[in-house]
Amino acid sequence: MGGSNKLGIDPQTVDQISREIAEIAHMGVQIGIIIGGGNIFRGLSASARGMDRVTADYMGMLATVINSLALQDYLERYELDTRVMTAIKMEELAEPFIRRRAISHLENNKIVIFGAGTGNPYFTTDTAAALRAIEIEADAILKGTRVDGVYDKDPEQYDDAIKFDSLSYLDVVNKRLGVMDTTAVTLCMENELPILVFNLKVHGNFKRVILGESIGTKVIGE
Repeated sequence: MGGSNKLGIDPQTVDQISREIAEIAHMGVQIGIIIGGGNIFRGLSASARGMDRVTADYMGMLATVINSLALQDYLERYELDTRVMTAIKMEELAEPFIRRRAISHLENNKIVIFGAGTGNPYFTTDTAAALRAIEIEADAILKGTRVDGVYDKDPEQYDDAIKFDSLSYLDVVNKRLGVMDTTAVTLCMENELPILVFNLKVHGNFKRVILGESIGTKVIGE
């Protein structure tokens, strides 16, 4: 959401993401979205600098709601019906998360954006993504990143980084590859929910993933 500056909300980046989402929405795909808030506030980093962890995490949750509202605004410019649902009640801005209502929205071709994480401190956006995906009975988690998959080390820092085409959940945990945090990966493993990691910045990749093309990295069972 922050674009090349990685801070704040970059309109061009949000518009690009919205176009990608619109393309697959018009294919009839049901879409639930989880957005982090790191471009505005990182709770864990603030905690490391001395801020109370619980307070910092709640501030991070509020940052995800700001991003959710921004994405909703851009998606609606593409005439997509959207709903923002939050784990923390703020009815003037969004609907409270209710599982059956979220599923109903999806079945009625509305895009649902889940804000405020799980609503609990100490849980990451990754865990919120895994939890919501399981609750709405999603077919897969698509994790859009700045790189084209999962590597053995940071490809933005190391030219000799090796990309994985496929991994097991245990590979991700044991090799500490940083795809998602351990809690999120464990939730996916226990519920046999595939994780597909791809580069969201490349135009058309979202559609390619939906169509089953072999791009990025797939995290599945053994």
